[in-house]
Amino acid sequence: MPSPLLPTDLYDAAGVRAIDRAAIDDLGIPGITLMERAGAAAMTAIREHWPDARTLSALCGSGNNGGDAYIVARLAHQSGWDVRVYPVSSPAGLKGDARLAYERFKEAGGETLGFIPEDFEATEILVDGLLGTGLEREVTSPLAEVIQAVNRYRARGFHHQTNQRAVVSLDLPSGLNAGTGARLGAAVKADMTVTFVGLKRGLFTGEGPELCGTLVFDDLAIDPQAKLAARPSASRLDSTATQLPIRTRAAHKGLFGHVLVIGGDYGYSGAARLAAEAAARAGAGLVSVATRATHSALMNLACPVLMCHGVEDIAELNPLLERATVIAIGPGLGRTGWGRSLFRHVLGTALPLVVDADALNILAESPRRSDHWVLTPHPGEAARLLGLSSTEIQQNRYSAIDDLQANYGGVTVLKGAGTLVKTGGAVPDICTAGNPGMASGGMGDVLTGVIAGLIAQKFSLHEAACLGVCLHAQAGDLAAAGNGERGLLASDLMRPLQQLVNR
Repeated sequence: MPSPLLPTDLYDAAGVRAIDRAAIDDLGIPGITLMERAGAAAMTAIREHWPDARTLSALCGSGNNGGDAYIVARLAHQSGWDVRVYPVSSPAGLKGDARLAYERFKEAGGETLGFIPEDFEATEILVDGLLGTGLEREVTSPLAEVIQAVNRYRARGFHHQTNQRAVVSLDLPSGLNAGTGARLGAAVKADMTVTFVGLKRGLFTGEGPELCGTLVFDDLAIDPQAKLAARPSASRLDSTATQLPIRTRAAHKGLFGHVLVIGGDYGYSGAARLAAEAAARAGAGLVSVATRATHSALMNLACPVLMCHGVEDIAELNPLLERATVIAIGPGLGRTGWGRSLFRHVLGTALPLVVDADALNILAESPRRSDHWVLTPHPGEAARLLGLSSTEIQQNRYSAIDDLQANYGGVTVLKGAGTLVKTGGAVPDICTAGNPGMASGGMGDVLTGVIAGLIAQKFSLHEAACLGVCLHAQAGDLAAAGNGERGLLASDLMRPLQQLVNR
């Protein structure tokens, strides 16, 4: 649950290490000073979130992440808390700043325990200082068993009436890849993650949002000059900056474009209908639908502003193309001869396209590039476009979107937890709004319509994709706030969408 006040620049693990090294080598800040600041920031966050807590246990790894945990434990001990510290390897093997942190803990009267308990019954706060940003390979025994014990501790806390347990991870949950957001075997599921120096991009997509819990950031008072040591490798979209321009009193529908939605094969008319209404709710001046003739008379019954046309061959599609500003193709298109012929014909136009669903699956069979489209795959469709499995896509969503954009051109939107947007020559943008209730049928069709509606209003493809993703995610959050996430329908987003585009 990231805060909207977080910085927008995101870094991979190498970038964060470069900034850290610049602070130490170029700005002359001792490493132990940065470690002390990190421990103090974590302890402050713990006190703010759990003001009544007085017991803390810390799991300390063999690197700097463990050093941070020793400092948190020392500060809690000095404040009169009941503290237990469990090193996962002998403190005698610690080096550098982590060694100094351990020695300061011991000098303050702290003690370490020589075992890892099956459960951590007596503690309210369990600090995860096991693994840091350097993790690249799958977690194995014995650390995997320690992480499993942490997660059992947290799960059992939900059944306690008076002892609500909390797991706090330092920098990132142990077992999460800082750069990709992939779970590397066993991984800690934290209630809060306090991260330092620079925001790690893996916290915001893939497994990151699920594992990190509430996200707290502290830059450790490092001079911004140190940030020049690394380029951001992703950018967090500011979901609060979604205001559209105010319309003039002399506005008319012709100023706001004409969206043509193509889709709705037999049995799938709802997909095209959702995309079309979403385009209208996003502010398009006109919306037409090219669909099966048997659907055209019924599709606009609940939304009469949609101009629905039965199209069975190319000759019937051409007049609609002549009037359109932008085409959204794919929702409910199917992969029969009807859908394939419409898609092939549309590829010959000069109009901007938003390509989704079965149009993406057809494209995967005969790949081509274009600078005039927005592709909106979910992980399964992305896998087909790249000849991979959806698991491989999810293991490194940043790499996947780089490859999609390089291979297919234009703008790519890789949907999922932490939706990514990528255009040529720029780092990926990531949307941190949205919720699990949006994992239901038709949500992608709504996004397609929103992006097409924004392109119709003269936003660039990249602007429309970024803005559309944020509006779509925020609409989902507003809809879930009213009635909950489970049972959330794509159609529930329509009214919140209208509210958001008029904010």
